[in-house]
Amino acid sequence: MSLQSPSRLLELAGQSLLRNQFLTIFTLDELPREVFPLMFMEASSMRHFEALKLMVQAWPFLRLPLGSLMKTPDLETLQAVLKGLDTLLAQKLRPRRWKLQVLDLRDVDENFWTIWSGARALSCSPEAMSKRQTVEDCPRMGERQPLKVFIDLCLKKSTLDECLSYLCGWIHYRRGLVHLCCNKVQNYSMPTSSFRNLLKRVYPDSIQELEVRRKCSLNKTGKFAPYLSQMSNLRKLFLAFGNDDELYVSGQQQFVPDLDCPFLCLYYPQMLYIRKISNIEEHLEHLLRCLKNPLGTFIFCHAYLADRDMECLSQYPSLSQLKELHLIHILMGTTNLEPLGALLEKVAATLEILTLKDCQIQDSQLGLLLPALSRCSQLTTFYFRGNETSTNALKDLLRHTGGLSKLGLELYPAPLECLDNRGHVNWEILTPIRAELMRTLREFRQPKRIFFGPIPCPSCGSWPSEKVDFHLCS
Repeated sequence: MSLQSPSRLLELAGQSLLRNQFLTIFTLDELPREVFPLMFMEASSMRHFEALKLMVQAWPFLRLPLGSLMKTPDLETLQAVLKGLDTLLAQKLRPRRWKLQVLDLRDVDENFWTIWSGARALSCSPEAMSKRQTVEDCPRMGERQPLKVFIDLCLKKSTLDECLSYLCGWIHYRRGLVHLCCNKVQNYSMPTSSFRNLLKRVYPDSIQELEVRRKCSLNKTGKFAPYLSQMSNLRKLFLAFGNDDELYVSGQQQFVPDLDCPFLCLYYPQMLYIRKISNIEEHLEHLLRCLKNPLGTFIFCHAYLADRDMECLSQYPSLSQLKELHLIHILMGTTNLEPLGALLEKVAATLEILTLKDCQIQDSQLGLLLPALSRCSQLTTFYFRGNETSTNALKDLLRHTGGLSKLGLELYPAPLECLDNRGHVNWEILTPIRAELMRTLREFRQPKRIFFGPIPCPSCGSWPSEKVDFHLCS
């Protein structure tokens, strides 16, 4: 007769209880907790919903990671688990056996089931198992805390699926007893009114990232303010208006309702990204005024900046401590760049990355930026491709960046003298001019990584990298 280990005997006993339908809340109270995960897996696979309901009431751990067990949402399993929770929630006095504090419907924790089912028993030391039992699963004492239900919200359809719809209805009638928690909320298709109703059911402090991609007017963003103002832990906000227009804010934020403002008052942002917002010139000043504390990164793409808009960049404290400034495809050929020079002067002590890409900056304008640029002592990356500058202007630029010892990556356009009438580079002309530019720079410092002309190189395919010091492909 073969001898079975004590843990194996416990598993067999649990399986026998399930198969013979002898399971009661009283028998569960007497079972060691090591048996529960395997029994729960068995009950789920055998679709013994009454057993699932009972096991939830006696669940001996803080968390029940149901989502990683179901993989895909199953309405009957969810209903059975929620019915078990209802039995617990209906009791005025907390039962002795009640340990469960979090129902996790996300597919994020497979390790729980594999460890406790014995699949990884050999790789899990007794010390680790003991620590898991004594630290992770000690019930909190004192006042009863609301049960937390964690989900992922990625709304790709205009209506909720049956599981999410059932869960939201269940949550709605148990306010104060249950918190619906969601770290990341994404809405791609749900109408704004339905989405706002859904947000009312989500515990606002749980939301850390909010992404909304819906065709709507920029002026309508204020409708989200009453909900956003409650999201005290929000780190990232992404709003997309139409097919291409985007407003992205990243960082720790606090939102103050201001329904008369087309933007939201943002208190602790780290990054602001604006791309292809057709009427941004009507709102840029208002937006910068709403930013109450300094940004770390400002990215502005595919737009036109009038002189007044450019002045705004240098006037507001929100841009006074930038570490990264990216202006990409911003048409500046006829714009007064003195305010941009003033902004560079203001951030000279903090700026690390500067991108002025495809902005059509010309020789006469470049000189307005050079004095301030030469004082950006922390600059490590300078991207200046896509501008209309001559060889002499680039030499002057290199002289002014000659004292920037931390500059590790530089990308410059091919000088105008190297371009044909279609704007294509003539490599026979560029090669000696590029060597001349390198000699000019080496009079002041030894460059680390530097590119002149288009990237990737049409001849050798090179990109700027740690392996490329400078590019002299002919």
